[in-house]
Amino acid sequence: MSLRPIYGHEAMLHRLAGALASSRFPQAALFVGLPGVGKQRLALWVAQGLLCEGGPAAPCGECHSCHQVLGLQHPDLHWFVPIMRPKAGDPDKQVAEAEELLGDVMAARRREPLYRRPEGMVSHSLASIRLLQRKVAVTPFQGHRKVILVGDAERLVVQQASQEAANALLKVLEEPPEDTFLILTTSEPQALLPTIRSRLVPMRVGRVGDSVVRAFLEREIDPAPDGAALDSRTLLAEGSIGMALWSAEESDEAGRAAKTLLAAIRQGPENWSRVALGQAPWSARGDFSNTLDAVALQLREGLVERAGAGRELDGWLEALQRVEETRAQAQGNANPQLALAVLGSDLERLL
Repeated sequence: MSLRPIYGHEAMLHRLAGALASSRFPQAALFVGLPGVGKQRLALWVAQGLLCEGGPAAPCGECHSCHQVLGLQHPDLHWFVPIMRPKAGDPDKQVAEAEELLGDVMAARRREPLYRRPEGMVSHSLASIRLLQRKVAVTPFQGHRKVILVGDAERLVVQQASQEAANALLKVLEEPPEDTFLILTTSEPQALLPTIRSRLVPMRVGRVGDSVVRAFLEREIDPAPDGAALDSRTLLAEGSIGMALWSAEESDEAGRAAKTLLAAIRQGPENWSRVALGQAPWSARGDFSNTLDAVALQLREGLVERAGAGRELDGWLEALQRVEETRAQAQGNANPQLALAVLGSDLERLL
């Protein structure tokens, strides 16, 4: 199955096409934008243009290389995504395991190009970056150049204590071979080491209009949502097609996570601290924020019930305020584990 067409982003596609045609596209670029807004799909479009048999230029979409990129089959396109950390002890075996895991992900995306956002425990580990170094070192197999795409590059943050993976990537960025283009994408540029950001040319990927989101849902989803469901998913997307795809499923997941957290809080510190430690220490704006939104919703429902029964509301009102304060902190650089531990202590006292 081929990648879905790009919806929206006309102005950016025009700029990218101009940079490709004039050979001004940078060797190392960073696409920055909201989760699900289309950063990796745009990066793949650039890769298609760089590898196009008539390029570098806007991809023709007709040549063998263009079809290979659309089918995620091009031997000179290397797409790195967050994966589970390899379990092997030997470094070479870790690299081999990382390559196998990435191969499995790409096979799944060939079957179904509409993929979910990364799960909480996956990352770009040192084994993945060592594999990337090997891909960078080899001569292009088919054409004159190769493209390395690193999606969700903020997942390098899990190596922050030792910075091995980030430093290994930095070595590649310092002196990339002339035949190699590196494109990183991220929704959290502040999570990357400043030394990495300084070697990348940033490119901002903006939101798309509601009409674009709606058109995508109507044409690319089977069965397509309609009526209130279509309106709701378009509204929740806030200009991000990915969010439109994820919203319904993630709302259910966030609701389950919120119920788990509130149940653990009622069972005492030993239980809610375990939940806090199980929270991924990155992507505070992602799953963690979704869970806090679901907790706030459940607290509001509880307030309505308590008010109807004439019960005391002060503790619940303060609890809701604390959740909303934590939600605001999550939009900055708050550590989700620490924030959830503090919130758990407050909610245990208030509820």
